[in-house]
Amino acid sequence: MTSTEFWQTDLLRTLAGQAERVELKLVVPRHDGSSLGIDPDRRPDRRVYFLDTPDLAFFRHGVIVRFRDRSRRHDDAVVKLRPVVPGRVPGWLRQADSFQMEVDALPGNAVCSGALKKRLGRDDVSRILAAGRPLTKLLSARQRKLLARYAPPWVGLADLTVFGPADVRCQSVKLRGLDRGLTAEHWRYPDGSDLLELSTRCPVDKAATAAERVTAALRAYGIGPAAEQPTKTEMALSA
Repeated sequence: MTSTEFWQTDLLRTLAGQAERVELKLVVPRHDGSSLGIDPDRRPDRRVYFLDTPDLAFFRHGVIVRFRDRSRRHDDAVVKLRPVVPGRVPGWLRQADSFQMEVDALPGNAVCSGALKKRLGRDDVSRILAAGRPLTKLLSARQRKLLARYAPPWVGLADLTVFGPADVRCQSVKLRGLDRGLTAEHWRYPDGSDLLELSTRCPVDKAATAAERVTAALRAYGIGPAAEQPTKTEMALSA
C-alpha cells in the first residue's frame, strides 16, 4: 500500500493537461463523520434537484442538469458534461466566463468535466416549483445551446423529469497535519439513503502531493474510503 492509494496519481497525471484544477473526492462511511467533528444534526443549507428522462438518457450521454436552492445564498443552475474532451469543446463554450473545466477524481476513477453555470436569484428555484412551472425556464440561452449540442437529439426539454430534492449539509473540516481544509457534504435522498463525501480542490500540478497529504491526514483519524464510491448524481438519479 502506498500513501496515495486513495487516489491513483498516475491516472491524475494522464489528465493533467486537460484542466487547471482537480477536485479530489472521497466517499466515506457516514459514522466516520463524528471523528471529524461533523454535526449530524446540522440543518440542510441547500436542496438539490436534477433533471433527466425517466430512463436517464441525459446521464447516459454524459449530460447532467442540476439546480441548487440555497437557503442563505443565490441559487444556481448548472449544465455539466462528464466526461468532456477539452480539445473538442467549441470556442463559444470554452470562452464563456461561466464555463469551467476540472478533473473530478474519486478512488479508482478520474475524469475531466465541464460545467456551465448560471447564477439565479435567491429562492428562484423554490418559487418556480411552487408555481408549477418547469425548472428548464431557469436555464440561460447558452445552457440551452449546450443541451441542443450534447444532449440526446430525441429528447426535448419537455421530456425531462425532476429528481429530488436531495437535502445537503455542507461543512468545512480542518484536520491536524493538513494545511488545507476539506469540504464535507452530507447528502440525504428522498428514499432515505445518504452519502458523506469529503473533497478539496487544488491546481492540477499539485494534485499528487495533495492526494498524498490528504490520505495521510485521514488515515491519522482512522478514516478510509467507503466500499462503494458512487457520485452524488448517481445516487440522486437512483433514489
